[in-house]
Amino acid sequence: MTEKLILVAQVAGGFGVKGEVRVTAWTSDPMALLAYGPLLRADGSVGLTLTSARPDKGGIVGRAAQIATKEQADALRGLKLFVPRDRLPPPEDEDDFYLADLIGLEARDPDGALLGTVRAVPNFGAGDMLEIAPAQGGPTWYLPFTRAAVPEVRPAEGWLRAIRPAEVDERD
Repeated sequence: MTEKLILVAQVAGGFGVKGEVRVTAWTSDPMALLAYGPLLRADGSVGLTLTSARPDKGGIVGRAAQIATKEQADALRGLKLFVPRDRLPPPEDEDDFYLADLIGLEARDPDGALLGTVRAVPNFGAGDMLEIAPAQGGPTWYLPFTRAAVPEVRPAEGWLRAIRPAEVDERD
């Protein structure tokens, strides 16, 4: 699958005894998960097709075509659910963007020189990071995705401004 997939939810497990599933949503409106169509696995295959849902703390509780019992719902606990980027609404403000939109952007230093390209946007628990693949090759390096380290982001123009940490050797 070549489409960009956006992580939107994770199965938290079964709910009750009648085959409902609890889903933790990472969207501003958890009920929007119903509108996105089938929720996909990381490999692009269908993970869950929600047929009904109601709001719940941190997400939704609902029914899915793939689940008939509590045991089936519990077996999916931890399953990360994605949607293709094009199913999500465009950001409301030109200064807003999805983290997935950062992947592939050029990282430029304060003078505009190319440092590399954003390869990934992981979060190891202390906040989002940008993994930068150097323009000259070599090992990737990480940059905290903060206003101080990334003062300017221009996804429509294909670049962002990056303040290289002192720990990263300019030859890397």
